[in-house]
Amino acid sequence: MSTEIFDYVIVGGGTAGCVLANRLTSSGKHRVLLIEAGGEPSSMWINIPAGFSKLLTNKKYNWLFKTSPEEKTNNRIISVPRGKGLGGSSLINGMIYVRGQPDDYDAWAEGGATGWSYKDVEPYFRRMENYPLGGETRGKSGPFQLDQVHERFPISDAFLKAAEQDGQPFNQDYNSPAQEGFGYYQVNQRNGQRCSAYDAYLKPARSRSNLVVRTGAHVLRLDLQDQRCTGVTYLCEGREISVSASLEVIMAAGAVQTPQILELSGIGRPELLESLGIPVKHALMGVGENYIDHFATRMNWRVKNTITLNEMARGWRLVREVAKYFAFRKGILTLGTGLVHGFIKTKSELDRPDAQFFMVHASYANAAERILDRQPGMTIGVTQLRPESKGSIHIQSANPFDQPAIRPNFLDSQVDRDCIVEGMKAARRIVSKSAMSYFIDHEMSPGETTMSDSDWLAFARRDGQTIYHPLGTCRMGTDSNAVVDLRLKVKGITGLRIVDASVMPKMVSGNIQGAVIMVAEKGSDLILEDHAG
Repeated sequence: MSTEIFDYVIVGGGTAGCVLANRLTSSGKHRVLLIEAGGEPSSMWINIPAGFSKLLTNKKYNWLFKTSPEEKTNNRIISVPRGKGLGGSSLINGMIYVRGQPDDYDAWAEGGATGWSYKDVEPYFRRMENYPLGGETRGKSGPFQLDQVHERFPISDAFLKAAEQDGQPFNQDYNSPAQEGFGYYQVNQRNGQRCSAYDAYLKPARSRSNLVVRTGAHVLRLDLQDQRCTGVTYLCEGREISVSASLEVIMAAGAVQTPQILELSGIGRPELLESLGIPVKHALMGVGENYIDHFATRMNWRVKNTITLNEMARGWRLVREVAKYFAFRKGILTLGTGLVHGFIKTKSELDRPDAQFFMVHASYANAAERILDRQPGMTIGVTQLRPESKGSIHIQSANPFDQPAIRPNFLDSQVDRDCIVEGMKAARRIVSKSAMSYFIDHEMSPGETTMSDSDWLAFARRDGQTIYHPLGTCRMGTDSNAVVDLRLKVKGITGLRIVDASVMPKMVSGNIQGAVIMVAEKGSDLILEDHAG
């Protein structure tokens, strides 16, 4: 049986894969196959922003990965949601849009990733953005629809006032060059509906005759001949199917599954592969290493003199909000994971913010599953922007359907521990200001008895979670442990490139969805440049 041949085969139909599928087919010159293990984004909850809570435990749209138990987080097993289906994690995330700080990308370049400084990547942020509310530094005509959170509540306005009383600046646009300050979040929405990578990039391209999209296709391995990647073998409806790429196979399976597929294909650390009975095709020691993620704590307060999401999300109030949403695309159903942002310096001597706040007027009986309290509450999520702790993601068996071992190594670095502790102290300090006194009843977690640094750290170890920003597991660079070069080509293998969050060498300051799209936008240009003519 003859094998189908495409110019490009893209593995993974998530955030990066959707961008690549659009950009690589736009000229009509190249025939492109996009392979996705999940299905079509058909759930009604995807478009409704508040519906993300319904999808976080849905195995149709979430791979439901879990971390391995680690001593530094009290041997807890922590959920690591990753999107499944066309659109990937952009179907189920909290829709918060953050570019990151210019210094983040300058640090990439200074660390060896030349060509990836802020000056180099900023045009791609502009190219992707459609943010009419932004100033001259923002894109206004890109495919990715952005808006500011429109809902306003007395308690969120009071929180902004309290931040001002604490000496924190108000920042209308934290995606301008200066990130520091407080304000309302920007989200990938338009007219009260989610704008996913599928909506922005893949859907407009699906009518192109040179794009083939296959769902329900679980990649088993990359096909290698000598030191060249020639194609991909995947399982679909019980059949193994092989396809060839005349130009390139492009990995866009994300920071968890891209290293998994490389290792299953015999690319990675020889001792690991040999221990699992996988023949070593190409030794690359950096595969699966350098795993970095954002770790967050959630502080909760019982509040008074106001109606919160806890009450608005049930009974007659919920009926009213549903009616408001479907009639006007307004109300609480337009809210994701963040209402008010705060980017702060935990130490006055710092030259830029090192912690991020997510304030929402809700509290959770079960935060992991987004089950709300019955009584009125408020939550502030606190995360360190640029963690120094690094972990790993590696396969545990040769079975492509087994989950890899995810070891984030949270709170390994003293810098990380200090930042999360000081960030929580700052949150409590702001909430204690007079502007909030009308609304605050008492602090529920960690609770007012938490005073010493060791108490704060114990709370972080006991309750902290990932906020779902894994990256770095196939990082770019020029050193011997880098997996891809500065044009995102896998070192030592021709015909294979990686374009997703796994190539990022360091964490960016905030939610990473925007950075992933930027990498895919720039990556598509690099691919087309390399095969021009």
